[in-house]
Amino acid sequence: MKSSSSKKQFTATKRTSIDHQQQREDKIAIEEEETKTVRLLVDETNKKKWKNWWVRTTTTFMMIGGFFFILASGHIWAILMVIAISTVVYNEVLQIAQGPAKDSNFKWFKTMSWYFLATTTYFLYGESIIYYFQHVVLVDRVLLPFATHHRFISFVLYVIGFVFFVANLKKGQYKRQFQQFGWMHMALLLIVFQSHFIVNNILEGLIWFFLPTSLVICNDIFAYICGFFWGRHPLIQLSPKKTIEGFLGAWICTLLFGFMWSTLLMRFNYLICPVKDLSMSAWSHIECHPINPVFISVPWKLPDMWITVMKTLFHKEITQVWIAPIQFHTLIMACFASLIAPFGGFFASGVKRAFNVKDFGQSIPGHGGMTDRMDCQFLMGFFAYIYYQSFIKTYHLNIGAILATIINNLSLSDQLELLERLLTYFVNQGILDPSVLEISRVFLTENARQIIV
Repeated sequence: MKSSSSKKQFTATKRTSIDHQQQREDKIAIEEEETKTVRLLVDETNKKKWKNWWVRTTTTFMMIGGFFFILASGHIWAILMVIAISTVVYNEVLQIAQGPAKDSNFKWFKTMSWYFLATTTYFLYGESIIYYFQHVVLVDRVLLPFATHHRFISFVLYVIGFVFFVANLKKGQYKRQFQQFGWMHMALLLIVFQSHFIVNNILEGLIWFFLPTSLVICNDIFAYICGFFWGRHPLIQLSPKKTIEGFLGAWICTLLFGFMWSTLLMRFNYLICPVKDLSMSAWSHIECHPINPVFISVPWKLPDMWITVMKTLFHKEITQVWIAPIQFHTLIMACFASLIAPFGGFFASGVKRAFNVKDFGQSIPGHGGMTDRMDCQFLMGFFAYIYYQSFIKTYHLNIGAILATIINNLSLSDQLELLERLLTYFVNQGILDPSVLEISRVFLTENARQIIV
C-alpha cells in the first residue's frame, strides 16, 4: 500500500512539474510572439493610431489643466497632490504583486503594506515639517516632544511592524512571504522615499517642483509626437514602441522648451520664493529677501565670432546678452529629463513584463494607470532635489535654525539667561521699556526662579 501510495504521489508530482514547465514554455513563446508582432506607432493603421492620439491628447490636456489649477491653489494643495499620487502609485505597484499573496492566503499582507506606508510617511514628512517649520514646531508645547523624539518614535513604529511580520511567518510559505516583504520595501524606497524629496522641492520654492515636472511632461509629449510621425528604429527591447527618433527629438525639444520656460517662470515670486506660510496661493502678495542669485540675470560677453554673425544677421552689434544662471541649470535638468529619467519608465516596463501585465492600471484613459504616467517623475524629482542642494541652494541662518540650536543645546538655565540678555539688549537699544526686565522676573514660575538661583 505504501509503495502504491508513494508511486501515485511521485506520478502526481512529476505531472505537476511537467505542467509548470509547459506553462513556462507557453509564456516564453507568447512573449516571443508579442515581440515579433510589435508594431511601431508610425506603422499602425490610421484609424487606430488617430483614435489613440485623440484619447491620449484629451486626457493629457485634462491632467495638465488640473495640475495648473492645483499649483495655483497653493503649496499645501501641491503637497497633498504629491502625497495622493505617491499613495495611488504605491497601491498600483503592490496590486500587481498581490495575486500570489492572495493565492497563499496572506491576509495580513495588505494591512501590513498600508501600515508600513503610514509609518514611512510619518517619518519622512515629519522630518520635512521639523526642518522647514522649526520656528513653529519647537515653540509649541504639544508638538515639541514629538519633534525632539521624532526619529525614535518612527523607529518604534517600524519595529512594531517588523515584529508583527516575523510573528506571522508560516511554515511552507517563508519564501513567498519574504518576497512580498522585499517587494513592499522596494515600493517604499522607489516611490514614497523619492516622493518625499519632491515635497521638499515644493517647500524650497514651487519652481523646483514645477520646472522638473514640466520638463518630464514636455519630453514625454514630444517623444510621443516624434515617434508618432517619424519613429522607425526601436530604442530598447523593454519598451518596443519607444524609438530612437522619438528619444532624440524629445531631447532637442525639451532643451529649447526648458530654456524658454525657465525664462518665464523666474519672473514670478510665487514660484521662486521658499515657503513661509502654507496658506499662500498664486493670488497672494509674496516677496522674499534676499532673492537667490540664480534668478538674477547677469551679462555674458559673446565670442567674437558670434558678434560677427549677429551683426551680419541683424545689422546691429550685440556684444553681450543677459542670462540668469537658472537658465543654464535648466539645460542640465532638461538633459537629465530627456536622457536619464526615461529609464525610470523603462524600469517600470521591465516590472510589467516580469508580472506579465500591459499597464499598472486603467485609471487614465489612453495612458494606463497612474504609475504609467509618473514612473519618470519620481527619479526626476529626486535628481532635482540633489542638484538643487548641491549647486543652487544658498544657506543663511534663520530663526528656526537658531531656535533649534538653543532648545537642543542649551540647558533651561542657559535659555533663561539668554532671554534676559536679549531683553537687556533691546532695552539698551531703546526698543523696549526698562520695566520689561522687572515684569519678566515677576512672571517667572517658582521652578524657573529656583533654576536661575
